[in-house]
This record gives sequence, C-alpha cells and structure tokens, in this order.
Amino acid sequence: MKTLISALLLGACATAASAQTGNPGGPINDHLGDYDYGVCRGVDPVCYHDWARAPVKQYRVLLYTHTAGPRHANLGTPLAPGLNPALAENNVVQREMLRIAGENGWAIDYTEDPSQMANLSGYNAVIFISTSREALDDTGKTALRQYIRAGGGFVAIHNAFGTLYNWPWYEGLLGNANFYDHGPARPADVVVVDGKNAATKGLPARWRFHDEWYNLVPFPTKVRFLATVDEKSWGAGDVRAEPLPIGAPNGPRPANLPPLSRYPSVVGRSPGHGSFHPVAWCQYYDGGKVFATTLGHDAKAFEKDGEPGASQFQSLIVGGIKSVMGAEPFCR
Repeated sequence: MKTLISALLLGACATAASAQTGNPGGPINDHLGDYDYGVCRGVDPVCYHDWARAPVKQYRVLLYTHTAGPRHANLGTPLAPGLNPALAENNVVQREMLRIAGENGWAIDYTEDPSQMANLSGYNAVIFISTSREALDDTGKTALRQYIRAGGGFVAIHNAFGTLYNWPWYEGLLGNANFYDHGPARPADVVVVDGKNAATKGLPARWRFHDEWYNLVPFPTKVRFLATVDEKSWGAGDVRAEPLPIGAPNGPRPANLPPLSRYPSVVGRSPGHGSFHPVAWCQYYDGGKVFATTLGHDAKAFEKDGEPGASQFQSLIVGGIKSVMGAEPFCR
C-alpha cells in the first residue's frame, strides 16, 4: 500500500511540474506556480457573473489605501478613520485620484478605514493602491469576495501585490501572482504587448517610466498580458536614492521594518523574469473583473504633467478602471 501511495504522489508531482512549464520569459518562470484557487478564472467571459443589476447613472469607485505594514511615500500621512477624511498635502495618490475621477466624470470615495469595507455593493470598481500586509479584517475579506462574486470590478495597483499574502483567494484575484522582491527603482521601457485592450489602446508601443519593477512569485497565469518591462532597457544608471527591497544588503531602510539579517543571504534572489516580465494584465475571477498593474511607485506617476511616462501610466490605469466598471470592453 505504501508503495502504491508513493507512486501516486510521485505521479501527481510530475503532473504538477509538467503543468508549470511553458510560461513566457524562459525557463526562469517555469516553476513559479500555477495554483488552483477553486474558482472560475481566466480570459473567458464564462467566468463572469452577469447578474441583474441597477442601471448606471454615474460610475462610482472606491479607493482603498490602508497600510498595515510598509507605507509608500506617495500615500502620505495615514488618513483619519471614516470615509473621505481631510487630506494632507503629502497625500498625493488620494488627491490625484480625485482629480482623475473628476476628469472622467466618476464619483469617488476614498478611505483607509477597514470598517468602511464592510459593504461594497454601491461601487462599480474597488481600487487598491499600495495597500500593505493585512489590510482587511474578516468582515472586509468577506465583503470583497461577495462583491467580486456578484460581478464587481477590482483594480490592483503597485503594492496591492504586497497585501494579504496569506489569503489564497486574494492571490488568485491578482492573477495567480504575488510580490516577491524588486531591485532598485530605476527607469526602463514599458512595452505594450496587447494594444487593443481598453487599458493600452492609444499608448505608444514602448515608453519610458521609472518604477521598482516587481518580481512575482507565483508568476501570473491564465491572464491576458497587456504590458511588460524590457529588463535589458533598465541598465545600471539613474538609480535614485530610495529604500532598497527587504533583504537588500545596504541602503536606507524604513524605520517600521525589522532589521536585516546579521548574515549575508545564502538563499536565492530573484533575478527578474527574463525576456517576458509582466507589469499589467487582466482576467475574470470568481465572477468579477480584474485589472492589475505592478506599476505606480512614484508620487509623480500620479501627478498631472508629472515625470516622463506619467501620462501613459495614468492612461493605463484609467482604461483599466473603465474596463472593470463596464464603461469599456473588458479584457479583449
């Protein structure tokens, strides 16, 4: 019996390994995981729950920026509890998203209060921008899952990938992807690989942008890839003095992070994703629509007339938001 069980386990492992081959970017991405989250997901609209809903008089979005761990500087001072609290001058993301919503005729609420996430049914899109760690309590997790299952739209931007690491359903929501690490923030070329999507239409085939270029484990699967970063374009120059990733050997480090190990790392560090390093994609997931991008580290990326590539980045996220809301065709 033990021999039979061992043979079955070995066969299952071989099947799983073979299922994880063939990812774009070369062998480096072949064994980063393609998990089964127990839901319908992918680019087929059969995974969307197109249930009866009220007609849209004005699109309404909810911006969530709660951080329970590292906090990106572009979020500014933590917000007071409640919905739509007063903003400080350094709350760049929230202020600029108010501008973007106004320019597009959307109503927008914003919050960092987990208690405000208990009922999401009034929103056409829920947007997580650089949230971190355990950003939702159990009530919020349930509300988000039920919102998605009712055909809701979700947008994940930048450190939304550094959020809720230990909730498998959320990892699947991100496209079978999670933040692993990044090198120093630096400029590189974003390459559009699907220019027909609502998020990418009108964008140049290649545009310069400054970011952290997240490495992902797992590597996204069953999604429609929209844009990548050309790793050969980032070079070694023009690196700004910013905090390095967790585990980096030197450089300034945020005070709210634990100290680095006293010993040099003897475990592997992700060197990137080879010839195919995704930075934006879309998918249907558990009844809902998802647009995700790892871009959005710099404050100036959100500002009108900000740094080079800011207008392209903003066009990308606006198109992604429109697509999950139903204002533009989704994921095609």
